[in-house]
Amino acid sequence: MMTAQGNTFDWTLAIIRNRDALLRIVVALFFMAGLDEGGADAVPRRVWRRIVRLLRPAEAAVRRLIVIAARGIAVDLPKPRAGRKPTAAAPKVAKPQPPAFPLADPPRRFDKLRWEGLRPFPQDGFELADADEEVDARPLCRRLVALKHALDDLDGQALRLARRQARLASGLYHRKILRAGRPPGYCKRANQEIDDVLRECHSLALSALKAPNSS
Repeated sequence: MMTAQGNTFDWTLAIIRNRDALLRIVVALFFMAGLDEGGADAVPRRVWRRIVRLLRPAEAAVRRLIVIAARGIAVDLPKPRAGRKPTAAAPKVAKPQPPAFPLADPPRRFDKLRWEGLRPFPQDGFELADADEEVDARPLCRRLVALKHALDDLDGQALRLARRQARLASGLYHRKILRAGRPPGYCKRANQEIDDVLRECHSLALSALKAPNSS
């Protein structure tokens, strides 16, 4: 989105627009997973599949939104802390923290047997999974909570990413944040709002990584 001069992209407005869209999607996912009432331990497989269909591209879009928000942030790596002397005092009980949102895309999975045509097809065929079978929903609920926390603390996640990028530049960290090619959850035929949001966030994130550090 350009300013009146026509030559400056409004990154802040782009972040706000896509964050609002992602929050609407997260609200729908919370209801699907029962998180509006504390979270479900299990959901029918058909519901699990619907959640994953939206969750994977939503996570990828949020990672790219964090990349956009981190644009222009420069940090120095902290100096190593000196070792603390052991004390006899009882350790303080840490407050429970929301699960950390993964900043890096999951690596691609390659099945060499499948690509080489060596994986045998079952001679007796296979049975489709029961769509009504109950599936453990607790891992999905943790991912949803982490996703919501990341959207609620986008500035903090951007700073966290800037520190990760500093470690990457110094050689202390080797895994790139965004994997090459299409993002996780990408759908060639976009038929839901999350598909359009992911496409835009991915394009903007790539531009942000190449653009000069100015607001």
